[in-house]
Amino acid sequence: MKTFFRHLRRHTLTMIIVVFFLFIQAMCDLRLPDYTSKIVDVGISQNGIESNVPEKILKEDLNKLLIFMNEEDAYTVKEKYELKENIYELKESTQEEQEKLSKILIDPELAVLMIEMKDKELLNKINSKEDLFNLASTMNLEGQSSVAQYMNIDEKLKMQYGINYVKNEYKKLNIDISKTQNNFIKKTGAKMLSLALLGAIIAAITSYLTSRLSAKFGKTLREEVVQKIMKFGNKEFKEISLASLITRSTNDINRVQMFITMLLRIMIFAPIMGIGALLKVINNEMNFIIILAVSIILVLVVLLFIIAMPKFKLVQELIDKINLVFREILNGLPVIRSFKNEKNEEERFDEVNKKLTKVNLFVDRIMILMMPTMTFLMNAICILIIYVGAKKIDMGTIQIGTLMAFIQYTIQIIMSFLLISVISIMIPRAWISIKRIAEIFDKDIEIEEPEVVSDIGNKFKGTVEFKEVYFRYHDADEDILENISFKATPGTTTAIIGGTGSGKSTLINLIPRFFDVTGGQILIDGIDVKNLSLYDIRENIGYVPQKGVLFTGTIEENISFGKEKINKKQLELAAQISQSEEFINDKPKKYKEEISQGGTNVSGGQKQRLSIARAIYKNPSIYIFDDSFSALDFKTDKNLRKELKKATKESTVIIVAQRISTVLNADQIIVLDEGKIVGIGSHEELMSTCDIYKEIALSQVTEEELNEK
Repeated sequence: MKTFFRHLRRHTLTMIIVVFFLFIQAMCDLRLPDYTSKIVDVGISQNGIESNVPEKILKEDLNKLLIFMNEEDAYTVKEKYELKENIYELKESTQEEQEKLSKILIDPELAVLMIEMKDKELLNKINSKEDLFNLASTMNLEGQSSVAQYMNIDEKLKMQYGINYVKNEYKKLNIDISKTQNNFIKKTGAKMLSLALLGAIIAAITSYLTSRLSAKFGKTLREEVVQKIMKFGNKEFKEISLASLITRSTNDINRVQMFITMLLRIMIFAPIMGIGALLKVINNEMNFIIILAVSIILVLVVLLFIIAMPKFKLVQELIDKINLVFREILNGLPVIRSFKNEKNEEERFDEVNKKLTKVNLFVDRIMILMMPTMTFLMNAICILIIYVGAKKIDMGTIQIGTLMAFIQYTIQIIMSFLLISVISIMIPRAWISIKRIAEIFDKDIEIEEPEVVSDIGNKFKGTVEFKEVYFRYHDADEDILENISFKATPGTTTAIIGGTGSGKSTLINLIPRFFDVTGGQILIDGIDVKNLSLYDIRENIGYVPQKGVLFTGTIEENISFGKEKINKKQLELAAQISQSEEFINDKPKKYKEEISQGGTNVSGGQKQRLSIARAIYKNPSIYIFDDSFSALDFKTDKNLRKELKKATKESTVIIVAQRISTVLNADQIIVLDEGKIVGIGSHEELMSTCDIYKEIALSQVTEEELNEK
């Protein structure tokens, strides 16, 4: 798991940049409802007049307002206005000074407006029809204040009356209100468009950065997974199947890659939007609606987790299973056809496929139900907001634009929680994939590089010595090999023969450290292989497996496998020695002929010969042939061994074979039986001293034929 997060930490700077841009994008989106509210409330309802503080006011009208102020407030107002030809003009002032003036003027404006409207209730209250302003001027301060505040009016409604007062004042001064309105709407609209454009640009940048980051992360992760798998031995492959490794390196990494994109794009953006929108409406009287909506969403998400969570891990396991079955069917297709077992295999695949489909349908149905449920919830909340908001508009406590902004902020909050919910559902699925990938990284490798590497030089001499070697598989109860001791020297051929299951292939696989001995030592040039670099060991060994393995590419690329530069002369020599030259020259493109996947366009014998050519081209110190001549006819086998003896006269050659003719002329023959050496020597010596060898030999050819050979 540490390795996984170490890969993610490499992209810390990009993630910080993405978070910064997402914050700016959220701020842009959060400002848009405010501007919508201003266009409706200020631009349309208030004709573009933003404040109850008039920029210009007639001298007589300001005097009327001063009647309803105390001396201190009256002095403050007079200080902020400058008289020019019977008109007071507002001096340049700060935002703080404007707010102070607004609070001072709002009650007097309401009082004047009511008097000018000749409010009947007010007239009855003062029981007089004489000039109301003259009457107000003779009142004491308490009386003047009661005129302004006799009605219990909400502050927001007072502000609307104040705006109406300013509007009436501008009409008296012949100020073009429609022009003010148009200018305000254009100015606010331009700001909205600028914010929307900035938000779109930032969204594009963040999309690019997150996609690039997740793609690079996926690429790095796949590379390191493959590098780790390349170090796996038999033990690791038994613990994690090949089908599961394929799923983990494709499906699981893709899922994690998508999750990282969603994490950066949504998991960070949604909380910023949600919290920002909450802060915008935190003092609103309709907050109970948001609390109700969020509570319902959280309940739905918790229910979804409880129902769907157990199924996520099962989906990944079933994908592993379906890959395993499909891979077995593809690999064993010729056998399946020859035994006419197609129907049974189809049924086996169909059974796993149905299980996966059933679980996927269950999960998808739960996920599908979520979206219409959330859409219904969002629409229901909007209806509730409009219902409650309409009453408040009628009461004059809020304006239409404010209601519109509240709806937008509420939708932003709900959408933020909805997106967080979607990510929350993805987290357990991604976490399962992360754990499956981390399991590969955290897997202890059985065959590891030594802490201190012995220096043996660039080229081994090639002496291989087994000293009392024992070996058993990690999950076995008994040793496969017991007390194996022999020595193979450069310029000689050592053959290993024995019955099926006697441990021949296991023995030679210990030399390149495909497995490690559980007892004893294997020495190369007198140094324990466990103290040598794996690269040095395998670089100096030409290994030909029992089953010839070819890769997609040309014949030339397969023979020179692992080499950056191709030596044409050496390539042709390797083909000649391995008896491959004839069939290669028959190909239309010769060495440039393409080999299909798995080498299906060449025969078994040709595949083996090309595998042998690959080992010869490498020109190693040690050759290991694991029954690599089994698919060759006797004539080709004989010619190949003859040419091979010339080419490997300075190298150590170890051959595992079933054919007696293949091992007949070896310098030393080792006979294995049930993991033990039961005979060692030349052909002639073993014929007289080892019954098992003699039995194997006579089972293949007659004694007369052996004597002739």
